[in-house]
Amino acid sequence: MQTNPTYTSLVAVGDSFTEGMSDLLPDGSYRGWADLLAARMAARTPDFRYANLAVRGKLIRQIVDEQVDAAAAMGADVVTLVGGLNDTLRPKCDMGRVRGLLTEAVERLAPSCGQLVLMRSPGRRGPVLERFRPRMEELFACVDDLAARHGALVVDLYGAPSLGDPRLWDVDRLHLTAEGHRRVAEAVWQTLGHEPGDPDWRLPPPAAAAPNWAARRMADARFTRRHLLPWIGRRLTGRSSGDGRPPKRPELLPYEAVADAGA
Repeated sequence: MQTNPTYTSLVAVGDSFTEGMSDLLPDGSYRGWADLLAARMAARTPDFRYANLAVRGKLIRQIVDEQVDAAAAMGADVVTLVGGLNDTLRPKCDMGRVRGLLTEAVERLAPSCGQLVLMRSPGRRGPVLERFRPRMEELFACVDDLAARHGALVVDLYGAPSLGDPRLWDVDRLHLTAEGHRRVAEAVWQTLGHEPGDPDWRLPPPAAAAPNWAARRMADARFTRRHLLPWIGRRLTGRSSGDGRPPKRPELLPYEAVADAGA
């Protein structure tokens, strides 16, 4: 791997994790790790170009059908692909099909870009996700195998203690906070060969007093009412939070670095 390489373009492919939920900006839009990474890359490379094709709620079949060909056609220096985790969280999930579709995506993207980046997605601790953990780890084993076969880089977020800390997750317990996204951007930045801006991104925040029993139960009730029940409702009716939603940056266009990029 090069040290401090120069990349002129970035295309991000995936679902809500790559779209940037829940790193909310004042105007109601989402920023997220991919935007932060693009800003840092743009700050050191004139005329840097960036596209983000990710849309919340997308399954791996939809990512392959709706995003992969478009990303491949852009011929970017770097393409990031994160997908399949939404599939593993469905009650019925054919992991063989998920692995096959992820393989198809990698086989189409790897030859089309300078560097393909895959990820072992972060997973917060807690009882709800424990039933899905074997599927998640099967998905990540597939990611590792594909990376080895196609020369892709793997960013291991799953093994980072910081990203297992509940304090880096939003109240919906499915998406990272702004601080969580900042750490993901740092992880990808370092994996691409750049000098660390935060060598300790893997370390969890300083210890804090745990909320008492009553506060935890109130938080659980709010989570169930505002997030879990609507999520279950969408699963039962076959709807998705991303239905009809276009990508936020569908074209590979120049990207201006922003002041809060953390560069």
